[in-house]
Amino acid sequence: MAEQRTAYWKANLSILGWCLAVWFIAGFLLPIFMVDALNTMSIGGYPLGFWMAQQGAIYTFLVLIFFYAWWMNRLDKKFDVHEE
Repeated sequence: MAEQRTAYWKANLSILGWCLAVWFIAGFLLPIFMVDALNTMSIGGYPLGFWMAQQGAIYTFLVLIFFYAWWMNRLDKKFDVHEE
């Protein structure tokens, strides 16, 4: 039982780590530190760096929320700790 809990939390922290890495890239790296490189491209007539800071990061965060919920439901079922 203790091994199963350890494996569950290890998998949970792995998923969380990947989500935080994507969050960092979408929320800080791209719109703040790489804005000049992104502004060489455009989406809908707006520079990509501006768009990423204003809209792209928000869309990425929403996708992360749904991905995390979906993946955790799969993980809960795998370790038989899901709720019905």
